[in-house]
Amino acid sequence: MQPEAQEVLEAQATLLLVDDEANILSALKRLFHPSGYRILTAESGKAGLGILEREKVDLIISDMRMPEMTGAQFLEQARARWPDSVRILLTGYADITATIDAINKGRIYRYISKPWEDHDMILLVRQALERKALEQEKKRLDALTQWQNEELKELNSSLERKVQDRTAELQQAMDFLNLAHEKLKKGFLTSIHVFSNLIELREGAAAGHSRRVADLARKIALHMDLSVSETQDVLIAGLLHDIGKFALPDKLLQKPFGALTPEERAEVVKHPVLGQAALMALEQLKEAARLIRSHHERFDGMGYPDGLIGTAIPLGARILALANDYDALQIGTLASRRMSATEAGNFIEGEREKRYDPKVVNAFLGVMGMDAHPGPGLAVRPGQLKPGMVLARDIVTHDGVMLLSKEFILDESLIVQIQNFAKTDSVPLTIFINPERK
Repeated sequence: MQPEAQEVLEAQATLLLVDDEANILSALKRLFHPSGYRILTAESGKAGLGILEREKVDLIISDMRMPEMTGAQFLEQARARWPDSVRILLTGYADITATIDAINKGRIYRYISKPWEDHDMILLVRQALERKALEQEKKRLDALTQWQNEELKELNSSLERKVQDRTAELQQAMDFLNLAHEKLKKGFLTSIHVFSNLIELREGAAAGHSRRVADLARKIALHMDLSVSETQDVLIAGLLHDIGKFALPDKLLQKPFGALTPEERAEVVKHPVLGQAALMALEQLKEAARLIRSHHERFDGMGYPDGLIGTAIPLGARILALANDYDALQIGTLASRRMSATEAGNFIEGEREKRYDPKVVNAFLGVMGMDAHPGPGLAVRPGQLKPGMVLARDIVTHDGVMLLSKEFILDESLIVQIQNFAKTDSVPLTIFINPERK
């Protein structure tokens, strides 16, 4: 303990000295007087108890042998009623049994025999008071810690309630925002479909073209693993890709592109730019508008309006170009005659790396259930399959799902599964086998 703290401790401590011999009390008072203690004296245990009832005492020094009430009895009562007072026993006889009994019953801090050494007595009292001070400080800190823990617990509980309340408020706000977002989204998509319907009305005999283009373009985008936002842009661009044709006269819309005069073509090729300009003011349609501008570009750079080459053309526009031409070939707005779906597919395949991106062509063929690289093989129907036949090509459904890969050797179980699938599929399934290993 630091000297300053020791001085404060000694100045504040109160000692009670109890002994039936006046000369012992006087000796103890003289011994402790220089230390600055507040000293109280009693000549009997009964008198000592009376003082304890009136005064707050830090340390008691009691003689063992006193009339009417022994020091052991006095300290036992003191301990029961004032347990915070430190108790020291003075004993002048060598009755170890009585001393041990006093220690146990009175829970005394220490006992010291008469005659005592002054230095030892002073040191003993000082150590006892220091120990008492430490115990009191520990109790104070324990109580403070407990109080702080309770406060912290209450604070945590309050914070948890506030967090829960705030979370509930935020969740409610998010629910409102989600609801508003869904309404806006539905309103936005409804507006797109309204625009698309207007385009369909304008196209006359080609009605349905925009919806078919959008649907095929979306399937190709999904097959190529485009993101949700990219796929949505492709879908919207497909629905609105001909919006720029509103500015064209009816006579130009009714003629196939291949039958147009140079002057008429010059007018028609403006519609991608006009379409982009019509949509650019809408922030949500800027990317779709960019795809619309480029949906007549060719992979070899021979397209319009900007003559972009290869991957300089936005991927969504490359998808849209193929989907648009595939439908246009079948409705007769691109070539001089209408083509069947098979003929249109063959045309697309033949324009690989010219008009169309090879990767987009492969994705288109996958979506349509065609083999991008047919190769050799003997075409058979599911009912003609036999165990041991080897596939010359992948078996791919019209939805682009691969059932089995080429070089697969068929067994009875697989043949049954293929035949069952063919019965449920709406499109006839053609299978190509290796004629040399059938």
